[in-house]
Amino acid sequence: MVEHGAESRNRDTKQDGQGTGGNNQASIFDELVQTYLELQTGDDEGETRQRIDTDQLVDFVRHGPVLEALFYGPLDRREIEAELGVSRATSHRFIRWLGEQELAKKVDGRFELTGYGQVVAEEVLRFERNLATADRLSPLLDTICESHKEFVIEPFGDATVTAASPADPYRPVQRFLTLLGESETLRGFNTTHMVPLSLGAFHEQLFENTDTEIIYLPDAVEKLVETYPERASAALERGHLKLRTREALPYGLAIFDDRVGIGGYDEQNGTMQVFVDSETAIAREWAERVYNVYRERSEPLNE
Repeated sequence: MVEHGAESRNRDTKQDGQGTGGNNQASIFDELVQTYLELQTGDDEGETRQRIDTDQLVDFVRHGPVLEALFYGPLDRREIEAELGVSRATSHRFIRWLGEQELAKKVDGRFELTGYGQVVAEEVLRFERNLATADRLSPLLDTICESHKEFVIEPFGDATVTAASPADPYRPVQRFLTLLGESETLRGFNTTHMVPLSLGAFHEQLFENTDTEIIYLPDAVEKLVETYPERASAALERGHLKLRTREALPYGLAIFDDRVGIGGYDEQNGTMQVFVDSETAIAREWAERVYNVYRERSEPLNE
């Protein structure tokens, strides 16, 4: 998509949006969840959902650059040509197509999107952004989405993706440890131990330096306490460490002071294959809500 004037003209808008605070982020998240539920639910009467013509859909995507350019404000013909770096003949074809599709109209010598055009442009931008996000998150999606299709990708469009490789199989764990070292708190859940139990330095930090609440599978909690009986007991007694259990968990979730992360694991050996983390407000909102749901449906460790 276009990354020239449209981006610069959108900069002030983005800054204004960030200043609206948590309520705006929460409403965006609510919209994402509602959209997902509507897509999953479908028509109650079982009617076939009306689909857009394939050629028309391809046309919308093909004309994404001009839709994006006009999405941020009206432009005249010369501005369109400069914005997109196209010839006069090409801009003429774009404008003619926009008119035929009733996506834009000419007002005072400039072309602006209709209400219908605004919605189409926004959805095309969202579609391309989500495809790009899915591509970046593919190592994570491959490990968590086969049986957990409720995962929402939108909050992690700008996330840092750390995947294991044959040359460096512990990169995701190292990323997790780096973020933990920068945080005074940790909340989350996991299908297995956050890091291998053999890494005593991590568990020393977990028991001594970090205010921690983790939801584990019962077997994982039992193994943790068996491996570090004295340290775990002391941390639990001080309230520095809180452990909860649940019979089933979808993936690994970590909420740090400033970032949130998701871990995907190899089902065969339990090793972390990928760790995806983000500092955006919407990612934190998603993580907080997911964590609270699983926490409410878990049990505190029986003393």
